[in-house]
Amino acid sequence: MNNIAEENENQNMNQELEIQNEVKESEIELAGEETNEVKESEIELTGEETMEELLDIYESSLSKFEEGQVVIGTVISVGRETVLVDVGYKSEGQISIHEFIGEDGNVNVKIGDEFEVMIEVWDEEEETVLLSRDKAKKVKVWDAIKDIYDDDGTIEGVITSRVKGGFSVDIGLQAFLPGSQADLRPIRNMDEMVGKTYTFKILKYNKKRNNIVLSRRVLLETEREKMRSATLSAIENDKVMDGIVKNITEYGVFVDLGGVDGLLHITDISWGRVKHPSELFSVGDHIKVKILSFDFEKERVSLGMKQLTPDPWTTAAEKYPIDSKINGRVVSLTDYGAFIELEEGVEGLIHVSEMSWTRKIRHPSQMVAVGEQVEAVVLDLKPENRRISLGIKQTVENPWEVISQKYPVGTIIEGKIKNITEFGLFIGIDDDIDGLVHISDISWTKRIKHPSEIYKKNDTIQAVVLDIDKANERFSLGIKQTQVDPWETVAERYDVGKEISGVITNLTDFGVFVELEEGIEGLVHVSEISKENIKSPKEHYQIGETITAKVMNINSDERRIGLSIKRLNEEEDDNRYLEEIAKSSKPAASAFGEMLRNNIQEKLEAEKKENE
Repeated sequence: MNNIAEENENQNMNQELEIQNEVKESEIELAGEETNEVKESEIELTGEETMEELLDIYESSLSKFEEGQVVIGTVISVGRETVLVDVGYKSEGQISIHEFIGEDGNVNVKIGDEFEVMIEVWDEEEETVLLSRDKAKKVKVWDAIKDIYDDDGTIEGVITSRVKGGFSVDIGLQAFLPGSQADLRPIRNMDEMVGKTYTFKILKYNKKRNNIVLSRRVLLETEREKMRSATLSAIENDKVMDGIVKNITEYGVFVDLGGVDGLLHITDISWGRVKHPSELFSVGDHIKVKILSFDFEKERVSLGMKQLTPDPWTTAAEKYPIDSKINGRVVSLTDYGAFIELEEGVEGLIHVSEMSWTRKIRHPSQMVAVGEQVEAVVLDLKPENRRISLGIKQTVENPWEVISQKYPVGTIIEGKIKNITEFGLFIGIDDDIDGLVHISDISWTKRIKHPSEIYKKNDTIQAVVLDIDKANERFSLGIKQTQVDPWETVAERYDVGKEISGVITNLTDFGVFVELEEGIEGLVHVSEISKENIKSPKEHYQIGETITAKVMNINSDERRIGLSIKRLNEEEDDNRYLEEIAKSSKPAASAFGEMLRNNIQEKLEAEKKENE
């Protein structure tokens, strides 16, 4: 009986325990479902609860958290190292003060601020809760990235720095932008993009690896394709369009017209001279151009800019008539002349021969320099050939027109020797006019091999104006003409038949040259040396030797004096021969014969008187 009673009692106890467990389990489930509502619901207290029951009621009113969960928190205290945040737990959560320090170094948080935080550490036993606002933001960003990627949307970000292979972009998280995805074409200066905000497409992302890859190029290509279709439908010849300089080469500029590129050739940039397109354009410049031609099949567009203004050569004849004076800028120098820009697109040439009346210009740089403003005269104009001939020297009076009046032939002038050549001396006159003294006009008598034997540069000399040839711009001078020609009176000083002495200056096979006075020489021909047959005078005479000879003939025009040595001993024979001719002469048959006989007799009588 006792055993049966014990068994019944045990069964009753077990049933009671099972009921209690079920109640507790249901209470726990109810508490779990209503955890978030406990705070707001009113708990009715009878005043008979024990301390343990009150603690259980308080704990059941607190929120239950998990690490990694994002909740709303309210700042209740700001300290030096941490910020205390109430998240509805019995202990306040802590956030490092560093998460609230801005770029200016100030703490940007105050009591009462509310924001989302992430539970980093939740230790219920130690009642410790560590929070992070930054990580909460990142969780939200990752969620947004997922949504954008799934919806094929776009996201804005700031390029913060250059990294290997591309850029680092801040989109709330650090993302990577490959260099090839930054623009439609290679970027020359990547530093220019740093610090700028752009819109990007998310190519791929991996939350576990914290990896996000962006593209800007995909968006640009889509936009370009839309623009390209619109541009192609709008392009037509002679249409003026806006464009952006896309690339610059030595032969022209590539212009983006809106998804379609056109070439602005260097020859179509300006009516004027363009050395290199980079002088006028930079990549990114907005310009207006005119459609010159368009190939729809190849999608090639030829552009022009100068065609937006009239061709200046169409009015050049009216603006620059022949003989008019103009002012222009030197834009280029060549070996043969200087190009002068009269206006944009109109250039004239000053040939080196038209730069000075008197100077011999070897290169235009002797007269003008690039960039210099000059005055010139229009000499010729051919608009159909786009040519204008100019002259500088025509802006002043031609000195050759007045030089003959200033220095008539026969005038004695004085000047310095500017140059010495083998054929003469150049004497500076004035106005850059040089006169030439030919070597033959230096001395009446001296044999000069080179003018430098007598003169040197910068010597001041006097000369006589011999001739002025304005047509050929030649000014002839003579030095010897300042003195009397000694040959004009040589016949007065040396009578025919007179014995004279002189010094041998030269010996040749045909005779001996004898200096009678400075610059005056006579020649003893080899046949007049001796009655004997002499093959060479060098066998009998030496240079510098003094000899005596008889004057045989004088020719002042040809500057010759004939001498004879052998006739010195024939004087008496000649007299006897003349006497015989006079005595044996019959009455003259003519007046000339009578005159000849009288002359012979007069000469014989004169010689007799001299001998007496």
